[in-house]
Amino acid sequence: MNDNEERPVMIVTGRVWRTKGGRSEGVHVFVAAPDDDTAVRMVLGALASEGYAEAELDQIGETEGAPDEEPHLSAWQGAMKGEIAIVAFDEPL
Repeated sequence: MNDNEERPVMIVTGRVWRTKGGRSEGVHVFVAAPDDDTAVRMVLGALASEGYAEAELDQIGETEGAPDEEPHLSAWQGAMKGEIAIVAFDEPL
């Protein structure tokens, strides 16, 4: 892949904790990366910089175009611009 090619937008799903042993939140993270390994490293770094103490990542995959609904659409658009976009949500108990 050369510098002129667009990197695919990956979505990484999992759970995060602000404190060890605390309450978990679900997370979907959008990131433009050349491969899965790079995407995971970028996501873990972004989660740590946002104050998450722990992360458990479940799945990773390339998106197939823009999502239809918010907040995922804005997150995808941010990733297209080079941002790492984190969508956190309450998990069902």
